[in-house]
Amino acid sequence: MILNERGRFLANVFPLVAGQAFFQTAGILVAALSGLVGYNLAADKALATIPVAVISIGTAAALIPASMFMKKYGRKKGFMVGIGLGFLAGALASLGIYLVDFWLFVLGNMFVGAYQGFSQYYRFAAAESVPEAERSKAISWVVSGGVFAAVAGPSIARLTKDIGDIPFLYSYVSLMALSILAVLAVSRIRHDTRQDALAEPVQRERPLSEILKRPPFIGAIASSAVGSAVMVMVMTATPITMKICGYNADDSSVVIQWHVLGMFVPSFFTGDLIQRFGAVRVISCGILIFLLHLSLALSGTELFHFTTGLIFLGIGWNFMFIGGTALLTKSYATGDRAKSQAFHDFMVYAVATVSSFTAGAALDRWGWNVVNLIAAPMLVTALVVVQWYAFSERKSQVAQ
Repeated sequence: MILNERGRFLANVFPLVAGQAFFQTAGILVAALSGLVGYNLAADKALATIPVAVISIGTAAALIPASMFMKKYGRKKGFMVGIGLGFLAGALASLGIYLVDFWLFVLGNMFVGAYQGFSQYYRFAAAESVPEAERSKAISWVVSGGVFAAVAGPSIARLTKDIGDIPFLYSYVSLMALSILAVLAVSRIRHDTRQDALAEPVQRERPLSEILKRPPFIGAIASSAVGSAVMVMVMTATPITMKICGYNADDSSVVIQWHVLGMFVPSFFTGDLIQRFGAVRVISCGILIFLLHLSLALSGTELFHFTTGLIFLGIGWNFMFIGGTALLTKSYATGDRAKSQAFHDFMVYAVATVSSFTAGAALDRWGWNVVNLIAAPMLVTALVVVQWYAFSERKSQVAQ
């Protein structure tokens, strides 16, 4: 890109990177503390994990309405609504902690999930704000906002949890501050797809059944959903396995932090790799990196195996998720954008949620090795599907 083009790229994409970073910081903070707060507030300690569980429910409930809202009113207004839900989440959760009201705290966490549902579309907004050749790079940059969050989220949790007389109160007050920062970032968005929609001729909106048959859409779902399912399943089982192996909470938190960095640091160059080598090759490379994790996980339970394996797990997810998103942007026309993106993310989130529950049951019944072995056929299936898409694409180009 020449300097002028680079300036336009940064002006369009950077507010979305910042919005993603502030959202993910809030998400990591809540994920780290909600179980502990739930345990403190719940009269029946068996209910302690409900605040964490309802985040997933809130996200699933918001994904499709968020996409439809943005289709009608534009990305910028949609993100502002999502941020407003995040501010409300911080206010309700803080009030629940202050009043020692468990169910009010649960309600606040559900709104965190709704905020997450709206925030899933930052990467799509970035792809739509740049020329087609730059889409994978824009998606990658937005996902890189997780690097900031991986450091800031745990740091804010650690610094705020003991402020004042009420534990964790100011941690959730900080959600409101993060929401204000997100408003400042999103207010700088210059490109809005609502303007594009008004300028373009009206297009026939295809039924979802027709979209689902398109090879790039099938490839996108296979890559994003399998990558997320394997990552969540193994990550969920890792801290429990480490505890069984005799490691303490500090050891597992260090491993998870390295994993999160593995998830997001590659985003600084994944888009360039996709531009140079194509999404299919990057996705295939991600699957091979996942298999490196499996080989480490099955070869031992030393700290080296957990740390290195979880780094590979994060990198593999990054390549498959960003590569899948890049494929998705090729699978729909403008008129189909909202429903395609909503269905893709709903499926990814649903499969990942199911895999997180599966991980606990599989680990309890069969152990760590089986949890990892379950991932192998899933990864092989994703590889076959993505290669089938590549074959279909080459066949289509030859026919033209």
